[in-house]
Amino acid sequence: MNKITILIHCKDKPNIIASITNFIANKGGNIVYIDQYVDREQDIFFMRLESEFVSDTFSTLDFKTDFKSELAETFKMKWRIYSSEKKPKMALFISKYDHCLYDLLGRYNSGELNLEIPFIISNHNDLEHIAKNFNIPFYHIPVTKETKKEAEDKQLELLLEHKIDFIVLARYMQIVSDKLINQYQNKIINIHHSFLPAFIGAKPYHSAYKRGVKIIGATSHYVTEELDAGPIIEQDVTRVSHTHAISDLIAKGRDLEKVVLANAVKLHANRKVMVYNNKTVIFT
Repeated sequence: MNKITILIHCKDKPNIIASITNFIANKGGNIVYIDQYVDREQDIFFMRLESEFVSDTFSTLDFKTDFKSELAETFKMKWRIYSSEKKPKMALFISKYDHCLYDLLGRYNSGELNLEIPFIISNHNDLEHIAKNFNIPFYHIPVTKETKKEAEDKQLELLLEHKIDFIVLARYMQIVSDKLINQYQNKIINIHHSFLPAFIGAKPYHSAYKRGVKIIGATSHYVTEELDAGPIIEQDVTRVSHTHAISDLIAKGRDLEKVVLANAVKLHANRKVMVYNNKTVIFT
């Protein structure tokens, strides 16, 4: 059985859904999931659809060709079609924090994540032992102000060599340059605390504690040229009180970071995120 996922957005017009479903029916497909959303302010139609085909002669390439000529050009669609046979390849970028790394690798090892991890890249070698424990290749590529360009050239070489589909910054404490962002637009996922922009700097939890914050959170988003301002994929919060010490806030923040990042990775890997005008449409 062949299963495909279709993501579409275009100007909202009558008959889009009927045209798509009839097209799939004529191809012998069975729709197992369909969801759509119309942004009334922008007048944009969004759709995510999953369909199964039992015919031995089904070809994803032929389906894409016919979809383009019969539907996409007619409705002037922006569209992507993915086959379930191909799992997306994810590269992990890390530094010295290990909580997000352990969480993602644990989920990956248990089969919870529908993806492949060809390698891990780090600007430090502190966490190499974790990669070895999970039998994943580890590349130590140091980054300094003087070597940043050379380091990113090496990173990009590995990414292209292994045909990486998207990158996850699992607490990678370096600013990613335009070179990688342009190559992987809306395909680099970051995670950080949600105190920004109120509490910046190296010790945001200390600053937040001094202000007596009552809610802490985490945000996962796509990386853009503007720091920490990319389209948001997932967020979560938890309440704290005067009884919590700084260490409690940090622990709660790290727990949130793990869950929020994992959910963002799952949404992206399962083709449930669409980006439009620096916002995301998330299909459940």
